[in-house]
Amino acid sequence: MQYHYLLRIILAGICGLIIGYERKSRMKEAGIRTHFVIAIGASMMMVVSKYGFQDILGEKNIALDPSRIAAQVVSGVGFLGAGMIFMQRQTIKGLTTAAGMWTTAGIGMAIGSGLYVIGIGVTALILAAQMLLHSRFGWISAPKTEHLAIRLIDEPGAVGYIQKMLKEKDITLLNFHVEKDKGTSDILMEITIRLPKALGVEHLLPLIQDFSFIKAIEVH
Repeated sequence: MQYHYLLRIILAGICGLIIGYERKSRMKEAGIRTHFVIAIGASMMMVVSKYGFQDILGEKNIALDPSRIAAQVVSGVGFLGAGMIFMQRQTIKGLTTAAGMWTTAGIGMAIGSGLYVIGIGVTALILAAQMLLHSRFGWISAPKTEHLAIRLIDEPGAVGYIQKMLKEKDITLLNFHVEKDKGTSDILMEITIRLPKALGVEHLLPLIQDFSFIKAIEVH
């Protein structure tokens, strides 16, 4: 009988691997190993919650609630997913990854409880949604936000030239910070911008680098 339960855990792990591979292919924080471990762990806990106490069910004054362990898995994985969310240069990162980890745990729980169609179906649904939302369809793509760190020579009007170029390209300036480098006479400029749908950061960098006073650009 326990081999059947092990098969459920393996199947949950395969679903976790598939979701983790999709996340890893997009260079996200949690990848194959994380999703695999979450899926098999949640599936194992669900199996234990449903079937792990059968040896004492015949005793008197024993009352069990199979949903208790499952409820703890939901809250526990939610806490784990919160560790994936962080603030990077005025932009929140990791929300989708955290939600994916939480949902992967749910998939593991579903398969661990024997709901194979639900678990596999949700896996396919997540993959389809990720591919669709990361597609190049103009009607569904969101404006891209990027953070740039620029080192430039301290020349009169240098910062103004960059701001003017961004405005001409219909690029929204969300955050702006300029300071003098203490070790050199350079200017350190950090900006957060929102790009129009037709313009990628790979097209923007050559435009900025054309300025003779630019020494270095980093994309964060």
